[in-house]
Amino acid sequence: MKFGVVFPHNEIGTDPEAIKEYAAGAEQELGADHMLIYDHVLGVDPNRPEGWQGAYDKDVAFHEPFTVFAFMAAVTQTIEFATCVLILPQRQTALVAKQAAELSLLSNNRFRLGIGSGWNEVEYEALGVPFEHRGSRQAEQVELMRELWSEDSLLFNGRFHTITHASILPRPQQRIPIWFGGLAPPLLRRCALLGDGWIPLGVPNEQSARAIATLRQHREDHGLPWEGFGIQAQAQYRGGTTDRWRRHAERWHELGCSHLAIATHNAGNVTVKDHLDSAREYLDAVRR
Repeated sequence: MKFGVVFPHNEIGTDPEAIKEYAAGAEQELGADHMLIYDHVLGVDPNRPEGWQGAYDKDVAFHEPFTVFAFMAAVTQTIEFATCVLILPQRQTALVAKQAAELSLLSNNRFRLGIGSGWNEVEYEALGVPFEHRGSRQAEQVELMRELWSEDSLLFNGRFHTITHASILPRPQQRIPIWFGGLAPPLLRRCALLGDGWIPLGVPNEQSARAIATLRQHREDHGLPWEGFGIQAQAQYRGGTTDRWRRHAERWHELGCSHLAIATHNAGNVTVKDHLDSAREYLDAVRR
C-alpha cells in the first residue's frame, strides 16, 4: 500500500512560498508517494434568500487543481499528483483534456485524474452546465478525453459532444490514469468498466467491502483484469491515535486498498510545519 498526503486546501493560505514548502516537504521530508487535492470552483453564500445546506460554503477556500499541481511539479521530482475529485461534468471536456495533458507532460507523467459527478447544483448553474444527466455526460467525457489524448484528428459525434476532425497538441506521452469517486451503483459500474481505480468516500466497513466486490464482479463480467485496478482511500489526522490509525490502515489493506492518504486539515494546524509534522506522525505510525 502506498502512502500519501492530502493538500490542506483551506489552511495552506495563498503564499507561493508556503505552497512550495509544503510540496517539497511532502516529497523530501515525508517521502510521500502521492498528494491529493480537492476541487470546487465556487462556494455558495449560506445567507442567500433560498438558504443553503452543504459540506462547504463561500468561506471555504479551494485552490485550482491544475494550476497548483503545475506549480508543484516544478519543485518536486517523484511525488504523484491526483485530483480527488475533479467535478468533471461541470467542465468543458476538451479543455480538461488539454489541461490534464499539459500537467502530465510538465510533471513527467506524475498525474492521476480523479473525477466525480458532484452534488452542488449552484456550481453547475454558475458554470453554465445542466445538472441533469451528469453521470451519462461523465462517461462520454472519459471516452472523448482518451481519444483526444491519443488521436491526431478525430470525428466524434456523441450525445453531449461533437468534434469534427480536430484534436489537441501537445498530447500526453503516456496514458493518464482516470479514477472515479463515488458510491452509487451506476457510478460503481461506470468506474469498473471505464476507470483505472476507485476513490471511496467512506471508511473500510462492510459498505466499502461490498462496493469493492461489486467493482471486481463488474470487471470480471466484462473480461477486464482486477490486477492493477487501484483503490485510493483517505485517513483523518484529527481525533486519531497511533493505534486507531494503524487499525484503520490495516482494514483498508485487507480490503485491497492500494493508496492511502492522510488529511491534516481541521486538526488545529496553522503552519506548513504543523501540517507536515502531523502527516509525519501518521506516516511513521502506519509504515511500521
